Amino acid sequence: METSVYTFKLNIDWQLISLISQIDRFDSSWTSIEKREGQSLKQLKSIATVRSVGASTRIEGSRMTDEEVEVLIKDIDISKIEDRDTQEVVGYFETLDIVTESYNEIRISENELKNLHNILLKYGKKDEWHRGDYKQLSNAVEATLPEGTRQIIFQTTEAGYPTQDAMRQLVEWYNIDNQPHSLVKCALFAYDFVSIHPFQDGNGRLSRLIATLLLLKNGYKWIQYVSFEHEIENRKTEYYRVLRSCQANRPNEDVTSWVLFFFETLLVIQRQLMIKLDSQGIETQLSPRDKSISVFIGNNPGCRSGEIARKLGIPSPTVKKILPDLLSKNLIEKFGIGPVTNYSIK
Repeated sequence: METSVYTFKLNIDWQLISLISQIDRFDSSWTSIEKREGQSLKQLKSIATVRSVGASTRIEGSRMTDEEVEVLIKDIDISKIEDRDTQEVVGYFETLDIVTESYNEIRISENELKNLHNILLKYGKKDEWHRGDYKQLSNAVEATLPEGTRQIIFQTTEAGYPTQDAMRQLVEWYNIDNQPHSLVKCALFAYDFVSIHPFQDGNGRLSRLIATLLLLKNGYKWIQYVSFEHEIENRKTEYYRVLRSCQANRPNEDVTSWVLFFFETLLVIQRQLMIKLDSQGIETQLSPRDKSISVFIGNNPGCRSGEIARKLGIPSPTVKKILPDLLSKNLIEKFGIGPVTNYSIK
């Protein structure tokens, strides 16, 4: 059944309804999970934060790995935040921290969104002239291709009054229209925001932060313990393809494919979260030696069995016997074969 939501067309069929039902079914059990898994969730949030910061900035062209991101945000030295990548990473980290810690106090208003944008770009010297204000020059949605070149995907809303009007209408709709399901509203707000592209730069990163903010405000608190951004990065080609296919028909476009993509992504990371929680439970049952190997691999992704044995002082045959057991428990991953075989945390 095709219906109109805000300025969009949306086909509400059984597939969409089923996805909403699955997401909400998980959410209804989250309170009890949260009480039971308190300590594990703290660890998962730290991991998710690193992955989210790394993934969302890489989508926009950053070259920093998750390992480099983790080192940077563990001990932030403002005097050393000089290159573009580190500026974007620290800005994203601080904005995400504010979103997850203060989402109840953040109103969905133009001023609040401008404030988040200002924080997101606070370390970029080249961004001083435009951060926290709507764009003064027309811009476009661009994608970074594998070879490093950039391709225009979509021409966005014109700067000036068109952008101001579009953002005012979007915020008003979100705060007034209570008919659509909250998940639909989250998906459509994030989509229209990135389609308007209201700021000169940082729109893609901010759209993903806004998605997390809206999900948290609507009670989907589990989102902070798993990386929405990391899954978007894994499906980057599809992400841009779906955006482009919808945006090409603006205005009054059919956004069904975007909403389905948004919901499917949430469902995937819900499953990932449960797997991680199950793994945390398994880890508590490991012997001290097995646990030390698992922790070492987590701190040294890409390590090999010989390195593990040498650094931990455990006989190599013993390490080679334990690694398959950790693999079978889905706690670690194996890459390569033969002498180049290496391991990383799941």
